[in-house]
Order: sequence, then structure tokens, then C-alpha cells
Amino acid sequence: MPLRCPDDASPQATVADVLQRHDARRTSLVQILREVQEHTRWLPHGVLEQVAAGVGLSPAIVEGVASFYRFFHLQPVGRYHLLWSDNVTDRMQGSHALAQALRLRLRLPAGAPDASSLASMGFASCTGLGDQGPALLVNQRQVVTRMDGQRVRDLADMVRGQVPLAEWPAAWMRVEDQVRRSDVLLDASRLQGQALQAALARGAQSMLAELDRSRLRGRGGAGFSTARKWALCRDAPLAPGDTRVVVCNADEGEPGTFKDRVLLNRQADAVFEGMTLAARVLGARTGLLYLRGEYRFLLEQIEAVLARRRTHGLLGRSILGVEGFDFDIAIHVGAGAYVCGEESALIESLEGKRGTPRIRPPFPVEKGYLGQPTIVNNVETFCAAAQIALRGGAWWAAIGTAHSSGTKLHSVSGDCAYPGIYEYPLGITVAQVLHDCGARNVQAVQIGGPSGQCLTAHELERRIGFEDVPTAGSLMVFDQSRDMFEVAHNFAQFFAHESCGFCTPCRVGTTLVLQRMDKLAAGRGSPFDRADLDDLDTLMQGTTHCGLGASSTHALRDTLERFGPAYARRMGRPSFTPGFDLDAELAPARRVTGRNDAHAHLEQQG
Repeated sequence: MPLRCPDDASPQATVADVLQRHDARRTSLVQILREVQEHTRWLPHGVLEQVAAGVGLSPAIVEGVASFYRFFHLQPVGRYHLLWSDNVTDRMQGSHALAQALRLRLRLPAGAPDASSLASMGFASCTGLGDQGPALLVNQRQVVTRMDGQRVRDLADMVRGQVPLAEWPAAWMRVEDQVRRSDVLLDASRLQGQALQAALARGAQSMLAELDRSRLRGRGGAGFSTARKWALCRDAPLAPGDTRVVVCNADEGEPGTFKDRVLLNRQADAVFEGMTLAARVLGARTGLLYLRGEYRFLLEQIEAVLARRRTHGLLGRSILGVEGFDFDIAIHVGAGAYVCGEESALIESLEGKRGTPRIRPPFPVEKGYLGQPTIVNNVETFCAAAQIALRGGAWWAAIGTAHSSGTKLHSVSGDCAYPGIYEYPLGITVAQVLHDCGARNVQAVQIGGPSGQCLTAHELERRIGFEDVPTAGSLMVFDQSRDMFEVAHNFAQFFAHESCGFCTPCRVGTTLVLQRMDKLAAGRGSPFDRADLDDLDTLMQGTTHCGLGASSTHALRDTLERFGPAYARRMGRPSFTPGFDLDAELAPARRVTGRNDAHAHLEQQG
């Protein structure tokens, strides 16, 4: 259960309590820092040094881990720390204007806050609430949905009055599932051991064969065969005293995606049942669910589901009375790092480290969490596996297409009348989804988030599936009023902000792409910039450390190809123009020499 420290506990006492709760394990470092910060608001050097001493690491290593995650603060933040979702759909709903209005009402200074500040404000890449934005994250613990002018005024009054979060209107924090179309996963009855009993009756090998018969592929985006992944993990050598590990990836950080949030709210039992039957197939004893930091508000609810399942003999020792069937699940809450959606980076974070993707091979199924064979599957994949155990592989294989079996959940947002969650058999056309969500005058659809594909209005008869348009589950709609350059510009900002910084092609490449896009947005573009963007796209393909870096220019490439005029009108200058202000670059020299005459300035030629 989450830590309960007295509100008036000293930082030293808080750190001591958190360390004790986690047995001062190094692998729990990210959780220790998160739980401490929930009470201290930020992580000063004294706190980091005490944590470092407690877990047996150097202060430099602990600070290095803390500095990696966006939700850890090494500088003070306000008592009310407000983060606006900066996803493109939130921007389309006026989030930036609302943020400025709130800043003015709270009279927030332009400089950095100090430890006594009442409030501070910034932006988060995406809060996973694209269907009910603009959304606001408060103290990285609670969310406020559907922000508008009136809610800005009322929230400012609450903050100025120092009203505790627990006393804010419950309606502000209501997160709706907004299921618009359901099918076999969302309509399923709550699982209370039925799928586990079916798997036990079959036996581990037969259950694996049933999963292979279903042709289930991972729902997190990569689409790898689930049965193949489980078989590779089961067959991997196991050192004495080790165990195989089952990990559920609930870090859906791709902007525009929120289906896993809904599954965890409606079908958490199915998720945990799927993980537990995987443990039976693999012989695993350890299970971990990696919950994205933006979904911290779901933590207590999910913990309650786990506690109930333990009470009913569905987790823990001798599950369902079967001697030796010992398996339990712990929840690890992320701290705001998009890259941790990549399975090896996620494992690094689970081990209490910076979320840097690993070099592969070895793959996680061979050496994953703490060097043990590990499977990492998506929330939706485990839900599907549980239903396959209950109903059989042939049942699932009969849904969808010959190459894409089963159903798929889609997070639909943007310019449509009915944003929310839609579950369809794979093979559905994009046009059908747009019709059902009430989209009109469609100009473009971004499928699979910024790292996915951008389709034009002429491509809407294409089908969603692994043989045509694969997707991790996001579908953002843009009508004819939208500037597709600005959409791609937002995506470039996202990737530059979220690069883990490990490899040069991604760290520098995403920054250079953003600089070129900023230059075009400022009206200083020329045909030379188009050539630069094409070269950067080519350079980053196959040279980045992980696939996330390589996919960072997908939206750029698609919009350049499909919406060329949106770029061309920003490339009107016939000759090359620098992307920075030459005169401004001379300002330090002018200050040093004390000069400000006309000859000390350089005119920017355009």
C-alpha cells in the first residue's frame, strides 16, 4: 500500500520511513524517490544524500537517476504544482490560452519558484486524457479534466485560498471511460479465476499451444507473437535461485493513447488474470506492473484489486489451492519518461536506474529484470490472453483477418463529436472509425501516435491491421481547419523533449529537427531547410540506439510528403537564412566591451 506519512513529518523522518518500507532496496530507488517527493515536494541535496546512504549508492548516482525523470524536481516547485497536458489535441482545445489565463490569475512570476512559493506551473507532454481535455496534472498525483475559462477562475480561487486537494470539487477530477463501442474485451464479465482454472485444466504446454492457435500479437505496437515470446522465455536457461518474471507495460506514453487507462479502470481483474496465467505457463513467481506516472490517480484503486485477489486466493502462495503455484504482483509507478515505454528501458527503471534502453541481444526473454528471463507485454495483450484461456484460441483467431486476429482498442481524439474508446475487430477501415466517432471534413488522421502514420483524406479506406496500418491504439483526427505543419511541429517538440539523451543521433537529431521546425514557424525558411529535414530523417533511420529514436521523424516524413504546401509557404525565402539571430549572438561581446553603437550590431540579411 502507498506510504502514509504525517503531513508534519520532517524530510529526514519521511526518508527514513520510505526506506524502511522498501527495505532500502537499490532496485526500489525510483519508487523511494517518488514516495519521498510526494511529501517533500522536491528533492534537495540533503534528501538525495540521505536516500543514497540508505540504499548504499553514491549521491551522484542517485542524483543522476533523479535528473533523468521529468517528474522528479531537483529545484523547488510550488505547493500546488500544475502541469498542463501539451498534447496537440489539448492545444487544439485552447490549453495554451487557458494556461496563460491561469498564470495571470495566480500572478505567477516569470522566474523559477522557491521553496515558499504557493504555486508553480508548466507543461507535461501528455496526460493520457486526450478525450477529455484540456487536462491538468496537479502535484503529479491528481488530474483535473475538461479545463475551461470558468474552471480556470475557480481553480485559481482554490489555490489562492490554499484549499487542500481533497476538498476540491470531485466533478473536476472525474475521469470518464467514454467507451463508445465495446466488443469482446470491454464487454467481458469480471474474471475471478475462471481463466486461471481453464489454464490449469489444460496444462502449461497446452495453454501455450492455445495461445499460438489464437495468433495473438502484442498490442503495444511492435506486434510480436505473444505465444512465441512466452515460449522463448520459458525455454531460457534459469540460474539457481532465480525465477522467470512477468511484466505488464502500462506506460502508454504515446500522445493520444489512453486505452490502457480505461482497461485498468474497467478490466483490472482481466489484466491481473492474464499476468497470472502467464506466470503459470512460464513458472514465474514475480510479477510487476509498470504504471505511467500520469496515472498515479489510479494507484489506490488498482492496489485494492490486487488485495482482493490475494484474499480470494488468486495471488500469493498456492494460487487456487495448487501447491507450488506461487505468484504475486507489485506496482511500480513511473516518473514521467516516454522512453520507458520501450521494454528494456522499462526494465532498467524497474531496477531503480535511469530508463536508458539496453543493447540487444540479449533480449529480455533471456536476461531481463535483474538478469532473469522476463516477458514484457502490454495491458491489452494480457486482457486478450485471459479471454483466450477462457474461450480458446480458435475463438480469438476467428475474429479479425487472416493476418490480424482478434479485436483492437482505439483511443480516438481530436476533431470528432464523440472522442473516447472504440473496440473493433482488426481489419476495420479508418473510414468506419471516423464515421462512428462523428468526424467531419477530415484532412488527416494520425494513427499510432506521433511515431505512427499520418493518413490523408484520400487514404481512409485503408484497414487497421498488421498487414496494412498497424497501430498501438491511438487515432487523432484533424479537420480541414488544422495546419498540419503545426501538428508536426508539436510532435517535433515532443520528441526533442522526451529523448533520453543516450545516443547522439537521437539526442542531437531530434534537437536539430525541432530547430528547423522552429525556424520555419518563425518565417525564416528556405528550400535549404527542406533538404536539411530530409537529410535528418535519413540520418536517424537505423542509426539510433533504440526504435523510438528512429520513429521520431515518421510524422515529419509523412506530413512533408502529404502536406507539402503547409511547409512550402514557410520556405518562401529564396536564399539560405540562419535559424538564429546573428545580432543577438553578439550581445555578450557588446556587454563585455561596453559598446552599443551601430558598428557593434550586425544586420540580419534575409
